[in-house]
Amino acid sequence: MSGACELVWRLLHALLCLLRALLSWLRGRLRGGPRSWLWRWWRRAASAAASCALLAPAAGAFAFHKPGAARRVPGGRGRGRWDGRALEKLPVHMGLVVTEEEPSYADMASLVVWCMAVGISYVSVYDHHGIFKRNNARLMDEILKQQQELLGLDCSKYTVEFANQDKTDQVLNCQSTLKVLSPEDGKADIVRAAQNFCQLVAQQQRKYTDLDVNVLNNLLSSNKGFPDPDLILKFGPVDSTLGFLPWHIRLTEIISLPSHLNISYEDFFSALHHYAACEQRWGK
Repeated sequence: MSGACELVWRLLHALLCLLRALLSWLRGRLRGGPRSWLWRWWRRAASAAASCALLAPAAGAFAFHKPGAARRVPGGRGRGRWDGRALEKLPVHMGLVVTEEEPSYADMASLVVWCMAVGISYVSVYDHHGIFKRNNARLMDEILKQQQELLGLDCSKYTVEFANQDKTDQVLNCQSTLKVLSPEDGKADIVRAAQNFCQLVAQQQRKYTDLDVNVLNNLLSSNKGFPDPDLILKFGPVDSTLGFLPWHIRLTEIISLPSHLNISYEDFFSALHHYAACEQRWGK
């Protein structure tokens, strides 16, 4: 496509050169010189051709611009925090659920950094193949890189805790906490919690009548230390969260987006704006 655009530009440039040569010839042939109406007509035609030749590269740039290529938070360093304060409400805990087959570390890192910028305290990343969780070190490196590129800020000013089951106390007093989850943190975690409760009953440390919502919440390990998600951004064509924290999302607002690939900050903030405007009735 870029080759076709360059060819059009070269043709327009050749036309411009031809018109200039013709103008030079007409200057000596036409009577009245610059005052002649025919001379003025040729001048206007040449100007129009020159404008087309000059604007062709710019038009090509817009025509073949890749969606979502401008990834930096618009407005510089303070824009993200200002956007968060401008919303009527902001999710405390956001889930980023990818249902696509090929997750992108760079795009997911951008989403996490944008969550940090607007002031979201807890972020959960999930894909149904567990790719992000198996490669959590790579994801963390990409987040630190995107922090510099997208926000232009010191890591010390926008810190993130990488919380998982192996490193629950890695960072303290940070602004955002990230947890990377996989299907084993969903239904499988509920099964483990039920087994643990049955063992406690068998050991006479609990009675079966003790089981309630709070007891089960304490037995679950996948979301320990996190509040229930307020908002899920689901990416991909599948109309399902594919096992993302089934116990914790009974009151969660879910917004579906076509893809996380090449997602722009405008798409991200539009979803937050939609969440801020929605009326949540808490199951009533």
